[in-house]
Amino acid sequence: FGFSDGLVSNVSLIIGFAAGGVGPDIVRLAGIAAAVAGAASMAAGEWVSISAQNDLVKREMALELRELKLHPEAETSELAAMYRQHGMSREQAAASAKEVMRDPERAVIVHAREEFGLDAGNLPNPIQIGLISLLTFLAGAMLPVLPWLFSSGNTARFLSVAVAIVAATVAGYAIGQQAERSKISSAVRQVAIMLLAVGVTYLIGRLVGVSLN
Repeated sequence: FGFSDGLVSNVSLIIGFAAGGVGPDIVRLAGIAAAVAGAASMAAGEWVSISAQNDLVKREMALELRELKLHPEAETSELAAMYRQHGMSREQAAASAKEVMRDPERAVIVHAREEFGLDAGNLPNPIQIGLISLLTFLAGAMLPVLPWLFSSGNTARFLSVAVAIVAATVAGYAIGQQAERSKISSAVRQVAIMLLAVGVTYLIGRLVGVSLN
């Protein structure tokens, strides 16, 4: 998704700049600057988001542990009720809940998983997620810039869009495969969204460029 985001946003920006009538050096500078800035922004945003999410999970775990120590009987009954919802008999659920509650540290993990669907032992790493987001966004964003490094004018525009179409097709196909849905329709949707964004920024670039000139 980071790759797709970088690709769509940067090819749109590049074509928008090119449509405004600026020189290829300006388009290159804008494309590279947008790729770096977007990647850094996305990485920072992911780091902040994941860190905040982990902090909330840890807070919920601390609150749950406090409740387990203050109200062990009520929490045992609550856990037994959850086990009964999973198909256990009343006796088996009560016995399993008592066994879990003997260890508060283990019990809080079980309660968090059953009540909130949280897995405190497998929290995402914010640094790892941020780094992955940075690299994937940068990879997608730099692809439409490449034609402008060795060509200019309409040739660079067409090549930039062509590269973006191929990359969007591959990304859409991969998304469809991962989601276990139609790979063709996923690829077509990805390309259509990208071309729509490019078309909008192209028109804006033409309008703004004419107005400035």
